Amino acid sequence: MSRPLRVAVADDDPRGRDYLLALLTRLGHEAKGASSGPELVRLCRADPPDLAIADVHMPGGGGIAASLALGGERELPVILASGRAAEAEAIEGEAIDHVMCCLVKPFGEPELRKAVELALLRFSHYVAVRAEAASPEQALEDRKVVERAKARADAPAEPGRGRRLP
Repeated sequence: MSRPLRVAVADDDPRGRDYLLALLTRLGHEAKGASSGPELVRLCRADPPDLAIADVHMPGGGGIAASLALGGERELPVILASGRAAEAEAIEGEAIDHVMCCLVKPFGEPELRKAVELALLRFSHYVAVRAEAASPEQALEDRKVVERAKARADAPAEPGRGRRLP
């Protein structure tokens, strides 16, 4: 990891949340915790992180709902965590904006490190693809402006108004 990250963590299990906060701190990151999806959203609004990690299942709203809410507000990579391997695999296969990967609980420091690296790599690709997707639209708009300008330049002059040539 090239620089320490600011990470927001959500898990309704205090032991799981504290464990994850300790792992992130040991990896050199600054981490803050929340106990639910809505609390994670509030935390991210108040103190925007570089990355969010959330448990899939939490009372009052889980990690997927929090990811969707956060994704509607800003670009933020999210890692989800699940105690069910099949569920984690299914989430990995889904195209949920901003969810970059899913960890299977229990996990240790090596798995977390790899997940953070993978999430950041996938997120950089995600941002680049979104920028490319926006570029053709902008290019089309720019082209329309150029064509309108050309059409005006080629239009005959109004009577009594001659054109000055450069």
